[in-house]
This record gives sequence, C-alpha cells and structure tokens, in this order.
Amino acid sequence: MAKKASSTGGKSLVIVESPAKARTIGKFLGKDFTVEASIGHIRDLPQGSKEVPEEFKKESWSYLGVNVEDRFTPIYIVPAGKKQQVAKLRSALKAAKDLYLATDEDREGEAISWHLHEVLKPKVPVKRLVFHEITKEAIQEAIDNPREIDDGLVRAQEARRILDRLYGYDVSQLLWKKVGRGLSAGRVQSVSVRLIVERERQRMAFRSATYWDLLGTFAAEASDEFQATLISVDGRKIPSGKDFDSSTGKIKDETLLMLDEAAAKELNDRLRFAKFKVLSVESKPYTRKPAPPFTTSTMQQEANRKLGFTARRTMNAAQSLYENGHITYMRTDSTNLAQVAVDAARDLVRSEYGSDYLPETPRAYANKVKNAQEAHEAIRPAGHPFELPGALKGNLNSDEYRLFEMIWKRTIASQMVDARGHNTTVMIEGDGAIFRVSGRTIDFPGFLRAYVEGSDNPNAELADRETILPAVEEGQPVECRDLHSTDHTTQPPSRFTEASLTRELEDKGIGRPSTYASIIDTIQARDYVFKKGNALVPTWTAFAVTRLLEEHFGSLVDYQFTAQMEDLLDSISRREAESVDYLQNFYFGDQPGLKAKLAAKTEEIDPRVMSRFPVGTPTEGEHREEIVLRVGKFGPFVEQGERKASLPEGMAPDELTLERAVELLDQGARDDEPLGICPDTHKPVFLKVGRFGPYVQRGTPEDDEKPKNASLLKGMTPEDITFEVALRLLTLPRTLGEHPELKAPVIAQNGRFGPYISCGKETRSLPADLSPIDVTFEQAVELLAKPKTRGRGAAKEPLKVFEASPVTEEPIKLLEGRYGPYVTDGETNASLPKGISPDELTFDQAVNLLAERAAKGGTKKKKKTAKKAAKNAPKKKAAKKKVAKKKTE
Repeated sequence: MAKKASSTGGKSLVIVESPAKARTIGKFLGKDFTVEASIGHIRDLPQGSKEVPEEFKKESWSYLGVNVEDRFTPIYIVPAGKKQQVAKLRSALKAAKDLYLATDEDREGEAISWHLHEVLKPKVPVKRLVFHEITKEAIQEAIDNPREIDDGLVRAQEARRILDRLYGYDVSQLLWKKVGRGLSAGRVQSVSVRLIVERERQRMAFRSATYWDLLGTFAAEASDEFQATLISVDGRKIPSGKDFDSSTGKIKDETLLMLDEAAAKELNDRLRFAKFKVLSVESKPYTRKPAPPFTTSTMQQEANRKLGFTARRTMNAAQSLYENGHITYMRTDSTNLAQVAVDAARDLVRSEYGSDYLPETPRAYANKVKNAQEAHEAIRPAGHPFELPGALKGNLNSDEYRLFEMIWKRTIASQMVDARGHNTTVMIEGDGAIFRVSGRTIDFPGFLRAYVEGSDNPNAELADRETILPAVEEGQPVECRDLHSTDHTTQPPSRFTEASLTRELEDKGIGRPSTYASIIDTIQARDYVFKKGNALVPTWTAFAVTRLLEEHFGSLVDYQFTAQMEDLLDSISRREAESVDYLQNFYFGDQPGLKAKLAAKTEEIDPRVMSRFPVGTPTEGEHREEIVLRVGKFGPFVEQGERKASLPEGMAPDELTLERAVELLDQGARDDEPLGICPDTHKPVFLKVGRFGPYVQRGTPEDDEKPKNASLLKGMTPEDITFEVALRLLTLPRTLGEHPELKAPVIAQNGRFGPYISCGKETRSLPADLSPIDVTFEQAVELLAKPKTRGRGAAKEPLKVFEASPVTEEPIKLLEGRYGPYVTDGETNASLPKGISPDELTFDQAVNLLAERAAKGGTKKKKKTAKKAAKNAPKKKAAKKKVAKKKTE
C-alpha cells in the first residue's frame, strides 16, 4: 500500500487519463486514495464556429481558435461531451485533501495535467506523479518523489497544437476550394501522403526488363545435390536486376552479357556436355548482434511484419498492456533499459537458456532517433522479475498476449550473446561458364534462440536460415546433372506498408512515432490512401493534393524543412527556444509566412490544372486525341475530347496505362449504345459501368425525367445482361399485390444489403435461390408469415460488451448497425471511424468516441414518448432546483 499523504483531512485524489489505468493504480494505492479518470483531454481548441465563445466570434481569427494577433494565444474550451466528467472531477476534488496529477510522462500527458490544473483550480496541494510502468514499486516511488508540472513540456505541446491548427485549418480550406470538399492537410499527414505518392510515381515511371540465366544442378562424388546459378560466361558477367535502369528498362553496362531466351538455350546446349570442377571454396565467419529493445516505432514495424497488426491495432494492445501493469510506457523513442530491467533480463537468460547465452557484461544500446528522451525507457515487460508470457495467457486477449510475448522475447534477446556462424561461397567452372552457390551455417545461435525478427517460431526460423553445402574442395570434379534456363523480370519499387512508412518517417526525423498510428488512420479516412493487402496505395485525390502543395507550398511538404520543424518544437520543450517567436515567423514571417502565401495563392491556383494528369496519346485507332485523367467531384475519370469514362473503384494509379485508358473509353462508348428501347416508356435502355460497378439505366440525362437506374443482382455479371433481363431489373421495386391480412402492398426490391420483401413495416430477406424479379405473390406472403430472423425487428447480439460508461453508468456496447459498427452507452451512439476494426476497439477508445460524438451534439437515442416525458418531468424539475440551489450556495 502507498504511504499516506502528509496533509490532514479526507482522501488524496489521483487523476489519470483512462478508467483502465485508474483501476490498475487503484489496486496499489489503497483506501487513502481516490483514483478518477479524465478520459483524455478535458480542454481543447474549438472544433468549429459553434464552439467558439461568443466574445470571440466576430474576430477575424476566430475560426482558428487561436488569437494570432495577441502572441498566438489559444482559446481553450471544455467540449460539451467532457463537461459531465469535469463536474465529476470537481466534485471529487471538493472532498480531497490533496491532488496528484498522474497522467502519462510525455508531452501530451504533461499538457493534460496542466489543463486539469487550469480548469479544476484546486485549493489543495497539487503534485505531479510520473512513472513509466504501473507497478506497486513504481507508483510508490512516484508518490515519494513528486515534482511540479513541467512548463517546458506544456509549452512545447501547446506550440505543436497551435502549429497544427494553423497549418491544418488554413491549408485545408484552400484544398476544399481547389481540389474537393472534406480534404485535410497536416504537418506530418501531408508529408506522409507525399512519400506514398512519390513511390507510386516511381512505379508509374518504371519500365521492366527481362533477362535470362541458367540454373545448374551439381553433385560431387558421394555428396548431396546442390544448385548453382550462372554468373559469368567467357569472362563476361551475367546481369542481375540492379544492373537495369528502372526508368528505361535498358541495361546500364553494355559490357555485361545479356542473354535472351534463344541465347540461353544455345548456351544450355553448349554446356550440357562440359566437364565441371570446383573453382574455389571460400568460407568467412560472421557474427550478428541482437536488435535493441523496442521503441514505439520499432514495435509498430515488427508487429506489422511479424503479427500482421496495423499500427492502430498494435497501439491499442500496447495501451491495454501498459494500463494493466504488464509493460512499460509504450510511447518512447528510447532504447535504454533501467538497471533493474537489465538484471531481470539477464536472470531470465541464465535460467531459461543457460549461462552460455549470457554475455559477460550487460549490453547497452545508444539511441539513433533524433531528440530521443534518455529519461524514458524502451518498451519492456513491467516490474522485476519479469512475468513469463505463459503465466499471463489466460488473463490477456489474443492481441495482447501475442504482443506481450513479442516484447518479452525482444527484451530478453537484447541481453543475449551474438549469433555466430560461417558464410560459404562455392564457385563451379566448366567450358568458360562459372556458376555460384552460397550457403550459411549457424555455429552458435545466441540470441536467435529467443528471438528472430519477423518470425513467430525462432527454432523453425533457425533451420530455415541455414543453407548447408556439401563438403567440396578446390579442383574437385563435379557432375552436372541438370541445366535449365530461367527468365527474370525486374520489379518496380515496392509500395509502402505501414511498417516501412513508419520506418521512413522516423529515419527522416518527421513527426513523432507515437502519432504515426493516428496519421495512418487519417490518410485512409480522408481517402488519400487505400490498402491492397498490406500495401498503401495513393488515390488520384492524393496526387492532386500533393501536386498543389509541391508546386505552391513546397516548404510545407519538404522533408528536411518538416524535420527541422520537429527539431524546433523539441528545442521549445528544452526551453532553448521561444514558441511565440517561432509561430510568428511561421505564420507572419518574411519568407513569406503562411498567411501571406495563402492569400497570394488563392487566386493564382487553377483547380483544373491541379486535377489534370496526362495519360498519353494513342497512335492507332479512330480516336487519337490526348487522353487525360481528371479528379472530379464524384471520383477520377479519363477524358478524350468528348469521351469520358470513370475509373473502377480500387484501381491503383500505376495500373492506368494508355492501353487501359483506351479500353475504359471504348467501354464507355459501348455504354452509350442502348440495349434496346423500352416498350412501355419508349426510352433507351443501357448497360453501364460506373465507379461502383455495372448497372442498367433507362432514359438519358437530357430527358425531362431523371433516368431510372437499377443495380445488377448479386452474382450477375455484365455478360449476363440481355435487353430482357435489363427490363426486368428496371421493374424493381415490383408491387406483387395487397396482403390479405396486413392490407398493405407486398413489394419485392433489391436493397443495399440484398434483395428483400416489404409490406408496411414488415420486411423479410429473400433466400439465395429466390430472385426479386422472379418471386411470386404467394411466395412473398409465405415468407412474411415466417418469424423475422434479422433486421431491426430482431435484436442482435452485441459484438462486444464493455464495462459501464463513466458518463451514463450503463454498459458500453459495440453493435452492428445498418451502416456499419457503432458503440452506444444507452444515450449516445458513435460510429467506428475508418481504420478501426471492431476487433481492435478498446474500452478507452469507445469512451472517447462517445465523448466526441456527444460534444458535437451527437446521435442520441430516440426521445421518450410524451407519456414517459410527462412522468419524468417532476424528477427533472426537482433535479434542476437542486442544481440551482447548489450554485447559489
């Protein structure tokens, strides 16, 4: 139990960010402490004009929420969704003898503590608690050694927040005018998008090359077979992929021997009867050192490679592990380990793997990341001795357990000896042709016994890493048992994955690793990027935005400038620079500053130019005008004179070749040819392919009436659509007749979630073997007579049930709604944003989503009936009187 505070009176109040953290800390503090959660930030800049205080609304800068005319003073407000929690904290503070602010130890946590102090205005002693793990020992140490709020960290976080608001709000407004509504810009976000777009440009410019070589199967006397690859013929080297120019597909060095299929076959025939011998055998020892313990960035990268986790999924699991006392703080740039952690790791190496795996002296790791904070530790198992993964298996969910096991193994491996082995290269020669084969042996696995990067099973990986060659000697004859020619095609540069983007941003010193997960979420939510497998693919909107920023605001997306910006913000935290001076120069400077540059560029930028990308000019066929791609209001499309065609959903930019563009335009032209003329309306009927797939249409936009469209039924393809089928699809929704009991029309229709029958408020999904264009009245009535098995009429089981909401005290539920998953606390509903899967959602995220939705005047449950409202009116009136009485007191 923690020591009691020295002051007299009631209990000590401890405030942390999350309910989960509050519960864990509460276990260690005992009955003399009350632990409450702020549920993240309780104050922030206004999120829109509605939240700007009335006194500032007429100011020219009010939309920013920052008074740029008075030393960039931020206008802080308590969002509506946080007012109830603030009232709860004020109430708890009234009964407290002192206040401990125990938010996280980084800048964000320091800022939360400062805002709590500013809003609550405590009249009791205030102390700042800092710890990097939630264990009994760490909490007691923090209580014994409290400190003051670090004003340098607070000012640095505030400067970062203001800078992001100036950049984000002003540049985003320009993007809305010049590219499209709903877009956003950001200090790290826009640079991340530029990196992804640049990689796609490289892929688009790439020209592949094909080359051939030979693969031989050899065997020495009384030895196993081994394969070797041709590397030279008659003194001329055979090229490999790196020997070709990626922009032309041509070989860089003309002295290399470039084989085509015919030349490879001819060489194969020549060497079939050659005599081969071992030209040389070279064996070199190697050692490999273990990787350092995890930082935030390396943990995200490795979890993506090893476990297939997104950055968000990794951070959710890590947050839960930290708040429940299983790992140290998960937002860190440091690779340091505390001495107690080093001792704990070495003890485990000795007990789990033996003394042969333990180095004589502990390993220390130097930080390579700019501005890494040495006071922080790497991510490691909390406490000492470390908990064993097996002991926690029943207490953690799958994601938490797998991440904890990975962190545990990496930490242990970081204090183990090097892996040692030999690399062997054997050269085989015959008739002027030289073949090469390389092998690797592991003499002592060292740290690889505990942890292999990117592998779930170190033992299996050790076997895969060994390529053992037969024992041969220089000059020894070998038999060629097989020769066959193989072709190779050079590949374009790989797209970024979450792991490789994280590494690139960190290497360039851009942003903070703790923010990368939210950045990756944002660029997907804004439709700048979508995923193909693990690859991050830019949209054409991303191309348009990146072009605009590169051509008109180059410094804002310049990698070096952005990294320097990060350095300056760090210098503010160290009190080496003044935040107001930096903000003044950024916004009003002579370079010119952002404000002046935006004013000048608003008139200069032509939106049509920014959203136009040449594809090429056909040299054959009827249409030979230039083809361009345009980013339109409803998505990207190709245009050639009067001809236009939408791009299919999910088509990557590097897939839009000139040939593919011609195909799309030709398809669009065929779409303009009617299947026939509707006998009832005398209007043409078309089969069209839109952005979201094929559909049939009756009429044209030039008609008096809006054309009628009908989607294809599930399982239908454009090849299935005849004129007759199109007419039947256009009959939907079909009225089949009046229900004999419900006295309402029975209607068959094709809905967003599939075909169904409706009658008044009653609906039933059609079974897979029954089509809405074929279902009869009798079949529909029979379906309506059966109990409802899905839909709003049948309550669905929640996907997840969390603990009670700190606001409504009702369990928070994750439900599957008509428009996707959402959370509810009984009063407010909040949809899950893009990038967060239901499996990854945590309790704290759910609480924050509901708070944000409530702050915006969010989606509420339906109001009570008049009868219930009348019944509850006296209770509400009494409650209001009670509150008014308290205020007067």
